[in-house]
Amino acid sequence: MDAHPPPERTPDGHFVVVDGRKWRATDPAVPEEAAARLRRHLMSARRAVRSATAAGDAEAERSARARVHHAKVALGERGTPWWEQSEDRRRRRWEDGLAALDAQTPR
Repeated sequence: MDAHPPPERTPDGHFVVVDGRKWRATDPAVPEEAAARLRRHLMSARRAVRSATAAGDAEAERSARARVHHAKVALGERGTPWWEQSEDRRRRRWEDGLAALDAQTPR
């Protein structure tokens, strides 16, 4: 059983509603395995932002925030709305984003 129920969606499915605020929904065309990998990158980058901020490391913070942005664009949550993109463009967006994040992630 999930700890949290899925957030409410707007009737068109383009947004989720959390605490009364609308946020762009993840592109439903992203395959679950790729979406899970992108979410892992996103959470890792968010942790890196927190660590860099706490350490006062501006360069590391900029880098981590850029990774957050790349993950959110790849998921379709930022950038050109996914519902305005062709299927091919949507696929390229998450494939390219995932490849870039895989290459950027510190090992």
